[in-house]
Amino acid sequence: MTALIKFRNTVLNILKLMSIVTLVTAFIAVWQLFYPQASLGKWGDLFIVFTYLVILFVFVTIYDAFKVGIMRMHELVYSMSLSLAFTNCFVYFELCLVARRLVNPLYMLALMVFQVIIVMAVMHTLSFCYFTLYKARSVLAVFSIENRNDIIKKMATIKERFVLSKGITVDKSMDEIKRTIDEFDTVLICDFDNNVKSEILNYCYSRDKRIYLLPSSADTILNGSYPVQIFDTPVLFLHNGGLSMEQRVMKRTMDIVLSSIGIILSSPIMLAIALAIKLTDRGPIIFKQVRVTRNNREFNIYKFRSMKVKKPGEEVKKTTVDDDRITLVGKIIRPFRLDELPQLFNILFGDMSIVGPRPEMKEIIEENEILLPEFNLRHKVKAGLTGYAQIYGKYNTTPQNKLNMDLHYIEHYSILEDLKLIIMTIKILFVRESTEGFSEKNSSILKDDKK
Repeated sequence: MTALIKFRNTVLNILKLMSIVTLVTAFIAVWQLFYPQASLGKWGDLFIVFTYLVILFVFVTIYDAFKVGIMRMHELVYSMSLSLAFTNCFVYFELCLVARRLVNPLYMLALMVFQVIIVMAVMHTLSFCYFTLYKARSVLAVFSIENRNDIIKKMATIKERFVLSKGITVDKSMDEIKRTIDEFDTVLICDFDNNVKSEILNYCYSRDKRIYLLPSSADTILNGSYPVQIFDTPVLFLHNGGLSMEQRVMKRTMDIVLSSIGIILSSPIMLAIALAIKLTDRGPIIFKQVRVTRNNREFNIYKFRSMKVKKPGEEVKKTTVDDDRITLVGKIIRPFRLDELPQLFNILFGDMSIVGPRPEMKEIIEENEILLPEFNLRHKVKAGLTGYAQIYGKYNTTPQNKLNMDLHYIEHYSILEDLKLIIMTIKILFVRESTEGFSEKNSSILKDDKK
């Protein structure tokens, strides 16, 4: 079995390597044919090629451009294309420096188009090979009837990877659950009573079953621990102090620098949006709302107003998809998050950070705390303009999943992680927030076999 897995990985890695070589070769051909003035000789040219490879590797890694079998086809193509766009842009300016003048960018644009065509062919080939080598696994879902987790529906929609063959609820006897587990090689364990979950997890582990475990908030916190040995007893240690003083200073410095640069660079855009709002409906330009940040401190968050002014006595409602209250300007700026540009001032003033959990209204926090008392744990750090939950979540992501992602960010905080999330934010700026709908046939796995 191990040899088979190694063979599969080797095949996929060779294909990935060949795709990188093809893309880099295309760049070298365009460079040598159309930019001879940007040559530094043998070793200098090798350095430029090395630079191209390093930058491409960094963006491919950050954007998960080779996550075949996990990301959807259009996401793979988009991620790789964006990685190439940034790489070509950086290297184009490098060539300009070598040539000591601005060289014609049209050839680099033509290269980009050609590389995107290559990427589409490569991703289709990789996906075909992946799903040929890795057949969809038959999965048993173990869940609580009181807590029907949406992960079951999501897995059921990825038919190339998972076949949700059966579901069983934990109200059955443990013997029946174990007998059912024996029939499958992969088990999805949802969130339910910890004692029952532990017994099922141990049984799956002892039977060498592949396990997908839906973590609770406590599991996510424990994931940030590290082992220490107290004599002959292994112990998990959690610091739980939030960010250290050094980390806070570095984070605050980065916030001041980046928000200042962002305000300067985006000032023409902000001015144009402000004029557009004022000229179209003559209402207030800035929308202010009380939100909660670190240590439950309340502050006014700033946004460009993208919805019609609320009439006196009008009921406050949550924003919905295609909401008729969204203004003409709002329909343009909301998909690209341009309405959030004024929050750069919130960051500069110290109310928010560039990266952190998204600030929520106090009413929403209190509502979520009814079902999730631990929801307030996300306020161990400052609220952020972008963050782990904003990048990997969707507008309809459940509060539990958002909380788990925010706790993951807090427990794994680092400056490098912040920089990665900032770069990831550039990617999602050009992707409209997607909705997730599931048909009745996909929810059939939730219906435990009563026969």
